[in-house]
Amino acid sequence: MSKKVLNLARNNAVPIMFVIICAIFIPMSGFSTSYLLNEIITRMGRNLFLVLCLLFPIMAGMGLNFGMTLGAMAAEIAIIFVADWQIWGVPGIVLAMILSIPLSVALGWLCGTLMNMARGREMITGYIMNFFITGWYQFIVLYVMGGVIPILHASIQLPRGFGIRNTVSLLNMRQYLDDLLAIRISGVKIPVLTFLVIGMLCLFIVWFRRTKLGQDMRAVGQDMEVARAAGIKVERTRILSIIMSTVFAGFGMVIYLQNMGNLPTYTGHSQIGMFCIAALLVGGASVEKATIGNAFLGVILFHLMFIVAPKAGGFITGDTMVGEYFRVFLSYGVITVALIMYEAKKRMVRSRVGQELAAAQKEGEGAQ
Repeated sequence: MSKKVLNLARNNAVPIMFVIICAIFIPMSGFSTSYLLNEIITRMGRNLFLVLCLLFPIMAGMGLNFGMTLGAMAAEIAIIFVADWQIWGVPGIVLAMILSIPLSVALGWLCGTLMNMARGREMITGYIMNFFITGWYQFIVLYVMGGVIPILHASIQLPRGFGIRNTVSLLNMRQYLDDLLAIRISGVKIPVLTFLVIGMLCLFIVWFRRTKLGQDMRAVGQDMEVARAAGIKVERTRILSIIMSTVFAGFGMVIYLQNMGNLPTYTGHSQIGMFCIAALLVGGASVEKATIGNAFLGVILFHLMFIVAPKAGGFITGDTMVGEYFRVFLSYGVITVALIMYEAKKRMVRSRVGQELAAAQKEGEGAQ
């Protein structure tokens, strides 16, 4: 019994750590239950779609897709066009998603191709790709838009005549998806339509795992050489997983921005990948395995900590900025801890397998 409990604690160390942190911080924050529920449900609607898009590359054995930020940038460019054309509400949200697809596919293909070249180093390749594409993104929104690509409305354009303002207002689109079928229970707003969209993605993931391509991705994730011997096009399958992740990240970013009601043009995408990956890891996922349940649990725990940490920090030290630093430290720290634990677990498994093989060889020699 004690061994089972120890294994359970070892396998779920990160979620348990965050449950303890949240249990300590919630009373210190002084927030009411209804306020916390409202905030958690709002943040789940805002972030869950983005976190779920990370499952496809993990399924294909490519680890945590830091390149999902490329899809977020494609969505931001699409949102700028929609804001310029003044197409608001649900039609604007749907149009932005459609417009993001071609650019997301192109960026996903580029990222996937480079990851195939850097096999075994996919995560750092995706991370560096963010910086490379961010440079091109900033060049487009700072010089090309308004200079080469005509911008109709001066309200989103810099006074010099080209380039996009630091913040683009999306007030006419703000929470249209969230409010359309929203219901209130005891003062807690539940964005039903947003959760239906997230539910559709969850059903798609469950269905996709059973398809031929989904089975191919899982086979590639388990052993590329065996998959190649079975006739699976390994490189193509890996690229498709990144493209799917990037496209869905674009959709998720549109949902995120309509909830926020504004677009920070140059910084809106910068932390999306980091926070989504941290949330997934907080939910108990690893580089090799992640489930829909990990995504839900991770978003709840990670964002609950984000809500209560500043107030708790102010309660402890008298300075709310300590809480701000603490939650930023944790968001990066959880990725580091999870990756270290994953590598340590992997080495332990290798060591155990090596010991078993050595014992088997000794037994064979003794029998001879």
